[in-house]
Amino acid sequence: MEFSIFEAAMLVCFGISWPVSIVRSIRARSAKGKSLLFLILIFLAYTSGILHKSLVRFDIVIVLYILNMTMILIDIALYIRNTKLDKAKEKEVKYETS
Repeated sequence: MEFSIFEAAMLVCFGISWPVSIVRSIRARSAKGKSLLFLILIFLAYTSGILHKSLVRFDIVIVLYILNMTMILIDIALYIRNTKLDKAKEKEVKYETS
């Protein structure tokens, strides 16, 4: 089975960065500095890659797309959780100052 080593390398490099982002989101417990739009755009890009691999040129690199997409979904879920935590903190601060 033939595949592009450069495409695989690109996905591995991106794949290394997503766990770092996930750990930072878990530790920060805040969505500040994160962009949901950015995460969604990256998710759509991986979706396009998976569709291309599924419909046009299937090869083993699809596994890297799926792994990266899974990590993006985790980061999106953490963004949603952290946004709720940020709102709860804001309400708590308003309650304490009033």
